[in-house]
Amino acid sequence: MLINDPAFGWLKNLGLQSENLGVFNGTWSASGQTVTSYTPIDGRPIASVKEGTVEDYNKTVEEAKAAWKTWADVPAPHRGEIVRQIGHALREKLEDLGKLVSLEMGKIIPEGIGEVQEYIDICDYAVGLSRMFDGKVFPSERPGHVLIEQWNPLGLVGVITAFNFPVAVYGWNSSIAMACGNCVLWKGAPTTPLTSVAVTKIISSVLEANNLPGAICSLVQGGSDVGNAMANDKNMDLVSFTGSTPVGKKVALAVQERFGRKLLELGGNNAIIVTEDADVNMVVPAVLFASVGTAGQRCTTTRRLFLPESMHDSVVERLKKAYSQVKIGNPLEAGVLCGPVHSKASIELFKNTVVSAAAEGGTIECGGDVIDRPGNYVQPTIVTGLQHDAKVVHRESFVPVLYVIKYKNLEDAIAWNNEVEQGLSSSIFTGNLSNVFNWIGPKGSDCGIVNVNIPTSGAEIGGAFGGEKATGGGRESGSDAWKQYMRRSTCTINYSKDLPLSQGIKFE
Repeated sequence: MLINDPAFGWLKNLGLQSENLGVFNGTWSASGQTVTSYTPIDGRPIASVKEGTVEDYNKTVEEAKAAWKTWADVPAPHRGEIVRQIGHALREKLEDLGKLVSLEMGKIIPEGIGEVQEYIDICDYAVGLSRMFDGKVFPSERPGHVLIEQWNPLGLVGVITAFNFPVAVYGWNSSIAMACGNCVLWKGAPTTPLTSVAVTKIISSVLEANNLPGAICSLVQGGSDVGNAMANDKNMDLVSFTGSTPVGKKVALAVQERFGRKLLELGGNNAIIVTEDADVNMVVPAVLFASVGTAGQRCTTTRRLFLPESMHDSVVERLKKAYSQVKIGNPLEAGVLCGPVHSKASIELFKNTVVSAAAEGGTIECGGDVIDRPGNYVQPTIVTGLQHDAKVVHRESFVPVLYVIKYKNLEDAIAWNNEVEQGLSSSIFTGNLSNVFNWIGPKGSDCGIVNVNIPTSGAEIGGAFGGEKATGGGRESGSDAWKQYMRRSTCTINYSKDLPLSQGIKFE
């Protein structure tokens, strides 16, 4: 296994051994099956992880609930101090943890390190937030009374994350949830178990150093049985799920059935619209990053590009030239811009997508092939000639395939942006101020993320991240996303000696 290869000795700096346990609730244990993590770089095994069972999950919930009684009593600024220390511990492991993300997930090293940096940044954000939680005071119509809003933690937050961002999405949730006073139970993606174990080891070291229960941040690595248990468990006060729309719908229905709270970050079929007055020198690198970055496996990846008829051919030629210069290969090597897709299933999805695009009348302008070498490598692909409403265009395919579509007027392009079932991220490149405000206005993009002169991917932590429609409607990270991790109480306090009723009602 790679973990025993001297060239990968840095893995042991993260506390990883040849075999790892995938359940942490103050102590490390597991009683489920042993799974092997394989690197998409060349298909070799990295290490083995023993997963948890539903029984392990139930025991972990008990421990987390008990830990919450301690954590809820810690003042919010002091909770922020613990989160600050977690951010510092992540900084000390930044490069090694980023390399692990690249090794296990497949994204290039700058993106792997950038993902860990995103967790660090949201820790910093949560530290400030811990001293800024606000409520409101409202005037009462009754003398001697006051109305206030009180925000309190929910209790236990369950976080289910996907393979494509095995660190950052957990960081968004856990940092804010902890600052709000919640305990967190994490189920990472089954195909990136080592990353989940390594992150949890870093967090647990901080909790232990502060004499706090380790179960404040628990981990139960496992399959769909553990995920189903979380969705159906009344002990889980909030379930945050990141993944596909079909699976997210099942999670949402299960949580709603028990009147639970949910936070959904699901699919995206994101588009960039280019107008005739746009700066093409900005458009080409933006489209390249947003469509090829992470090998097309971001939820914010650009999958549709709408170009005016007058610009279509020239922009496509420039994009083809840019694509031809993308170095594809081992994401741990310098200069590589596109690593492998994550799994063999992704390879099959890529092949099926290209076949479907051609069958519906598309022209493969570049790419379109699986690369014959060890690992999961495909050629980033550009397809032209399809209609905006082609079935393959409306289907989110989590691979690096970009559909370039002509339009005659901007109103059509905006309507086509909005016609897909997802509503995550969208961008327009324009030099016209009127276009900008129409785009971000009520008749513009219907997405949760609406950009101008920047690509669809690469969101900052300070704004709320999430989307509408089949993307799930959730919001994570910045702005007022913290409110999803707390419950609001409207409190009326009578400090007088009388008992007047509201609306002037007399009951005497």
